[in-house]
Amino acid sequence: MEEKTVPYKNSKDTKKEQVAKMFDNIAKKYDFLNHFLSVGIDKIWRKKAIAKLKDNKPNLILDIATGTGDLAISALQLNPEKVIGIDISEGMLEIGRKKLKNKMLEHRIQLLLGDSENINFSNNNFDAAIVAFGVRNFENLQKGLTEIYRVLKPNSKFVVLEFSKPSSFPIKQLYNFYFSKILPSLGKLFSKDNSAYKYLPESVNAFPEGKEFIEKLKKVGFHTVNQQKLTFGIASIYTAIK
Repeated sequence: MEEKTVPYKNSKDTKKEQVAKMFDNIAKKYDFLNHFLSVGIDKIWRKKAIAKLKDNKPNLILDIATGTGDLAISALQLNPEKVIGIDISEGMLEIGRKKLKNKMLEHRIQLLLGDSENINFSNNNFDAAIVAFGVRNFENLQKGLTEIYRVLKPNSKFVVLEFSKPSSFPIKQLYNFYFSKILPSLGKLFSKDNSAYKYLPESVNAFPEGKEFIEKLKKVGFHTVNQQKLTFGIASIYTAIK
């Protein structure tokens, strides 16, 4: 059964609609909060995730739940011909397009409104797929993973960067306190969206991490699935081959 953790508890909208609305609401503050709340560690994590594709030398990369395009921009270190980013939040994409224009990267990265569970590309199209902090927001995780598998070429790699839950003392206790008490308060203060940064720890807690997520990747057809824990287990990089 799919987890139905949603940003707006009293809304009758679908999870997908609520997630899009939430990211539209926080789009202007998203990059600042991301780097501020993670003390900049998120930038290091993204570089580590992209490094997993170094030996694959992908020409065409799909960045799912691209947001404002940070992972897509990081992927340029692989020197691909093109990176295509898709996201359900037009507000986030708008910020991302401005960022690309400022960096003069519009010819190398294309950001499109798109749904990870209904990817608007043909079968066996991409040399690699990447996603950072996005899979836990899928309304139907298996459907999203199946779609990603479909659009990847055979033998290509899928890289997932996602939050996980540390298990060792005292990191677990510090992490839980920060995620449940500090982060929502700071997020509310800066973003003015009361629900967005309450949803973050809830969505992380609900996400089937570790062995459970590895099994879900295998179930849709991926093989050679691995997990690398980062920064005391606060985040993980998963790699899988089609």
